[in-house]
Amino acid sequence: MSGVEALDKPLSTLAFCWRLERRDGVTIGLTSHDRDLEIGHVRYRAAPGMMPSAIRSGISAEAGDTDLAGALIADAINEADLMAGRWDGAVLELRLTEWEAPGVLWWLLAKGEIGSVARKGGAFTAELVGAMAALKAPVAPSTSPDCRARLGDRQCRVDLAARRKVVTVEAVDDVEVSAAGLAAGVYAFGTLRWMTGPNAGAVQGVVDNGASLLTLSDPPSFAVAPGTLALLTEGCDRQLETCRARFGNVVNFRGEPYLPGTDLLTRYPGA
Repeated sequence: MSGVEALDKPLSTLAFCWRLERRDGVTIGLTSHDRDLEIGHVRYRAAPGMMPSAIRSGISAEAGDTDLAGALIADAINEADLMAGRWDGAVLELRLTEWEAPGVLWWLLAKGEIGSVARKGGAFTAELVGAMAALKAPVAPSTSPDCRARLGDRQCRVDLAARRKVVTVEAVDDVEVSAAGLAAGVYAFGTLRWMTGPNAGAVQGVVDNGASLLTLSDPPSFAVAPGTLALLTEGCDRQLETCRARFGNVVNFRGEPYLPGTDLLTRYPGA
């Protein structure tokens, strides 16, 4: 049955369903119906769920074309996870179904990624970044002396499997993390992913590192106990010489290091 046919019925049996999948794989379902619905091996919870009036949508080319609002659920969407950024970039689908036959009608109304999240009291609001956001992206990349690729992505093609290391954290002081057995400088501009403890699953940027000390871009959201495990991934400063000497990957360098810049306009004989 199509969504239009369902709207023509004398008695409405429609319900909204939200499916949220975090970047670490955690998936939850919420529904506007007054009881839980089981669809595609996902339980869409009714309490507290979300109300239809919690959706505000507009037709525009802006990135945040839909806003969502809902309650903080202790075992699903809680304040600690929101503040730790675990829901940033989560994929969200909004669908319409009939609660009499869940999943038979499965009409996609909106899809996108969670953008900025705000909280007030026991509730939260989230921006849904939809497909229209792609229209704001540049058609062609801008020239740059630095590499535009991210280490290990489809353009870079460097295999990161051998460039990851699990370390045991000895201590944390604000943005400084103590861990032994590091190669100095190789994790600068890389990432640290917490594997155990209250920060488990959170990924943080690494600014620089020595033989036994890492400097993070931001402090961890929660306290880190000695013995916590973390996964380090190497980084790259996106310079041509680093690409050549350390990675041997100049053929995939995505930059123009020898292209004259705007400083060429200020040059003159004898300068």
